[in-house]
Amino acid sequence: MDLLWNIIVLLVIGAIAGFIARAVIPGRQSMSIPMTIALGIIGSLVGNLLGSLIFEPHKFELGTSGIIGSIIGAIVVLGIYVAVKGRSHRGVTR
Repeated sequence: MDLLWNIIVLLVIGAIAGFIARAVIPGRQSMSIPMTIALGIIGSLVGNLLGSLIFEPHKFELGTSGIIGSIIGAIVVLGIYVAVKGRSHRGVTR
């Protein structure tokens, strides 16, 4: 039951972080709800990594880094995603 609860919390925090990151980054991101949740989960891992590099060197643990770290990580990941996607579609005319 503890594993199920952790998965539910991870999905909820991922959804919140992903939606906030999409609201902060300007422009239109054509992402589905599952992609937004995945963005938040990946952002949580990135936020955890950045937090461990800044605050506690040499200590990286997989898990949720808290909602603030998840949001910051999701913003970083979405910013990279938008930059790469914009660069790949720059030469295409529609």
